[in-house]
Amino acid sequence: MQTSESIHPDQLEQSTKEAFHGLGPVIYAEQKEHAVKIRGEHGNMAVRGAGPGIIRITYALHEDAAVLLPTPAVLPADSLALAGWELKEQVDSLELRSQGFIVIVDKRTMSVSVTDGHHSECGSYKMSRSGSRMQCRTAMPEDAAVYGLGETTGFLNKRGEKYTMWNSDIFDPHVPDTESLYQSIPVLIQHSKSGTFGVFIDEPGKLVVDMREDRDQVMLETFHGKMDLYILPGPGIKEVVAAYARLTGVMELPPLWSLGYQQSRFSYMNQEEVLGLAAAFREKRIPCDVIYLDIHYMDEYKIFTFDPVRFPNPKQMIAELKTMGFRIVPVVDPGVKIDAGYSVYEQGSAEGYFCRKPDGELFTGDVWPGASVFPDFTEETTRQWWGRLHQFYVEHGISGIWNDMNEPSVFNSPSKTLDPDVVHRNGGQEKPHEELHNLYGLLMCEATRNGLARLLDGERPFVLTRAGYAGIQRYAAVWTGDNRSYWEHMEMFMAMGMNLGLSGVAFCGADIGGFMHHTSGELLARWTQLGAFTPFFRNHSAIETRNQEPWHFGEEIEAICRKYIELRYRLLPYIYSLFRASTQDGLPIMSPLVLHHPLDQRVKNLSDQYLFGTHLLVAPICRPGREHRVVYLPEGVWFDYWTGERHAGGQNVVAYAPLDTLPLYVKSGAVLPMIPGSQHTGTAEWQSLNIHLYGLGAGTDCPGQEPITGEFTLYEDDGISDAYTRGISRSLQIFFEEGERCMSISCRYADNNRTLYSVQDEPLLFTIHHIRFIPTEIHGISQVPGLCDLEHRHSGWYYDKQDNHLYIKCIVTEEAGKDIYVKG
Repeated sequence: MQTSESIHPDQLEQSTKEAFHGLGPVIYAEQKEHAVKIRGEHGNMAVRGAGPGIIRITYALHEDAAVLLPTPAVLPADSLALAGWELKEQVDSLELRSQGFIVIVDKRTMSVSVTDGHHSECGSYKMSRSGSRMQCRTAMPEDAAVYGLGETTGFLNKRGEKYTMWNSDIFDPHVPDTESLYQSIPVLIQHSKSGTFGVFIDEPGKLVVDMREDRDQVMLETFHGKMDLYILPGPGIKEVVAAYARLTGVMELPPLWSLGYQQSRFSYMNQEEVLGLAAAFREKRIPCDVIYLDIHYMDEYKIFTFDPVRFPNPKQMIAELKTMGFRIVPVVDPGVKIDAGYSVYEQGSAEGYFCRKPDGELFTGDVWPGASVFPDFTEETTRQWWGRLHQFYVEHGISGIWNDMNEPSVFNSPSKTLDPDVVHRNGGQEKPHEELHNLYGLLMCEATRNGLARLLDGERPFVLTRAGYAGIQRYAAVWTGDNRSYWEHMEMFMAMGMNLGLSGVAFCGADIGGFMHHTSGELLARWTQLGAFTPFFRNHSAIETRNQEPWHFGEEIEAICRKYIELRYRLLPYIYSLFRASTQDGLPIMSPLVLHHPLDQRVKNLSDQYLFGTHLLVAPICRPGREHRVVYLPEGVWFDYWTGERHAGGQNVVAYAPLDTLPLYVKSGAVLPMIPGSQHTGTAEWQSLNIHLYGLGAGTDCPGQEPITGEFTLYEDDGISDAYTRGISRSLQIFFEEGERCMSISCRYADNNRTLYSVQDEPLLFTIHHIRFIPTEIHGISQVPGLCDLEHRHSGWYYDKQDNHLYIKCIVTEEAGKDIYVKG
């Protein structure tokens, strides 16, 4: 623990700033097939395409910039699709043109400015060097906001902050001046009135991103003689995020069960406790799909083992839990215990799979098992071996793995990770650990996911990770590590989750209730409300803290948690469809309002509310004892989800939110498919669908207003296998338009191939909220006297005057779809 002594003025050292100099002047430039190579007096650079609408600018002091290989974060580019460059030499500059990009290189300094195909500025990059350090400075307009940078602490807008991209096991409280956490995703999105663009810095060693020293610029600093920049053009934030997804990939569609509620603790100590926990969830009618096993399930903390005393019959336990609708996800850390006779250690040692020091000796460090060795995941043979080891878990009925401590964390190392000089073989191009550090967690997750995928015989794997780098979304979901049961940490996750989404990681979440410290019932209730509307939904707590299962806080808190977990399960068709869309376009599921309302200046710094999808606005209560908060509603018409109260957008409203109420708003034009509640996820073959449509409602701004429209693509498949990759799925495209005295609803199935699963055509119920007129006729569908009369009918409609809800029931066939016309 630090005290005031640490800021004693006599302990401060006098710092001297190193002098940085330019890389130029330019000696020569030459045009290659897909690139331009420029040689300077103190370094060299190359400019090339990196895929559709993306360019790559590399600088190097001691290597050839034209042949620098991207890290595994970047997907392979199709060289046949890369355009060539036109090079023109001016008196003071070089002008490069390709794909609409214009790159101007200053001959004196070798700094560059970039303009995209929309004639929008994509930044000016002033380069300098000192020894092996390189700096890149990019000016920012006065009104610019900066987003991205993954799970970094602080608010949504990162302008004015400083971060060091260096994956670290940070157990101290995560506070705004925590410069490094578990993930390093160095992508920045600069958004201003004059334009929007992104920059990805592909640097797996230490990278400093400093917007604090000078608020008018971004300073990037690397330490190993190179700077690798990818320019991601706009014109908007969505386009930048989509370009980053083309560069680093999108997530695979996860199994449906991983979208349910998940319960964890460090640790559930034995088999009886786990079975009792599962029984309690079912007895108390609280939906749950997943129970996690932390390190105490292992024999002496040896991965790929079960403790024979605590878990004497793990296969039987897991089979019993599956009959109850539960999955088990065990933790797997990279540290392998040094223990003669332990097969994982013996195999890895014999085959040379573990990291070594420059003198050839194995690197050893202490983690949970004590003295341990660490796989060198930069080698394909090591990753293949690691993947095969998961046969142990698959044979026990496990299809999800939790990768933790994979920064990697090392307890007794001065750096708290692998020593900087540990040698990674890196596919024949040896490099020290300090140059590849941030790749370790990414490559471990690649090995885990690919291994499970090969072993599961067509079942989708699930991987959760603490550490990662750019591209981690291809292999794992991310949680934000060892937070605390602080109201401030609940609030801070919103900004972390939104920026993770803008950084490619759509499947993210935090430990609900907080990991360390002792949560309160009120905090758990509020955090569960928030968690129900985050992509990853897990309650996790630390050893010696108060148990955080919902029933430990009294009947009121238990009921509130049950209410929101049940709502999560009712919304699964909506949530699963959002996940499917994200696998196609890379856009986040949990997003800041600025993503969908980029011109609204009032949302560019908004950190304490967010959109779940495009039409659900979530505004949690983040302080104890509060029952009101201010919520900003952007343009459009919005309805309080609970009361139906109508609000015009573009204004602040005061939300009344007693403890059992999450401020939640639905935008006019929303389509929310829902199902009846269940105790666990079974299948994504949606049954008993109720498709909620939100009209414009009655208001002074209604007469003569343009029709309101809404659309949504409802996706379904078997929820568990990879058959969807072969087209075994279907999508229901829903479109509606509401005018002053008429409404039309159109439903059409697309991409239908249900050969391998059994969903049948069945009646769909449409619930139209806040319709603008009183319906008098629906073509081809008969009116019924009451809502209960619809329950046993395949077709009919009923209008509830009191609630202003219209209910329509009909069958939508795969062949013809359905068109519904409502007159009033």
